[in-house]
Amino acid sequence: MEMTPIGLELFGEKDFPSAIVIRKGMKVEGIQFFSPESYSQQIGLMTRPPGYRVPPHIHNQVSRNIEQTQEVLLIRKGTCRINLYGEGFVIEHEILLSDGDVILLAHGGHEIIMETECEILEVKQGPYAGPQDKRAINK
Repeated sequence: MEMTPIGLELFGEKDFPSAIVIRKGMKVEGIQFFSPESYSQQIGLMTRPPGYRVPPHIHNQVSRNIEQTQEVLLIRKGTCRINLYGEGFVIEHEILLSDGDVILLAHGGHEIIMETECEILEVKQGPYAGPQDKRAINK
């Protein structure tokens, strides 16, 4: 049975998770990615010793077809709860995040509830497509 590293939490299907949480204290050796290669947002963790150098490089222009927005949230300060919605728009998972935690919201519905004052860094594909980019879940 494959073990999930301590500090990594997968929600939903193992090979196609709806959310991936990397807790503040998680450690890896070298570099390790946790998102499936098919995801348009790749999320991983890197640990390198002093003096290690990533050689100078540029990223080539590569045409990609992105059909679904994925978000990465870094909780810089505070505590929030992420509710993940499944079939029938029912809450399937409640995830409490705090300072230093990171989550990739890959697919499915979600809501964010601030438990304390929060400062959150958000990264997602752009540009924002306005009203056609998302739709509300009526509970």
